[in-house]
Amino acid sequence: MKNFVQPGNTLSVIAPTGGVTSGAGVLIGNLFGIAAASATEGTSVSLTTVGVFDLPKLGTDTIDQGQRVYWDAANAHITEASTGNYPVGIASEAAGNGTTSVRVRLDGISTAPAA
Repeated sequence: MKNFVQPGNTLSVIAPTGGVTSGAGVLIGNLFGIAAASATEGTSVSLTTVGVFDLPKLGTDTIDQGQRVYWDAANAHITEASTGNYPVGIASEAAGNGTTSVRVRLDGISTAPAA
């Protein structure tokens, strides 16, 4: 196939304002992924858009295995609250109140804030 470019599991993007840290969630427009390396603002960085990652979560949330989770872009963490946040995947393991991370399987699809 002449027009095939790549599988798309990892995309090269330009690091947004403030740059990115390796392993951190990154939202660029409607694209969410995990930074493969640290990069300064305006430089190229790879984002992994599918896979399972341990991500920071709101400590007071109680998230069940299989539950849809959302990226709170303002606070850079996963939350169970949908309103105004970006759906990014599902919790592959439960994460209770008091825990500050959750294991998330990324959907790898475009996202927009939930109403």
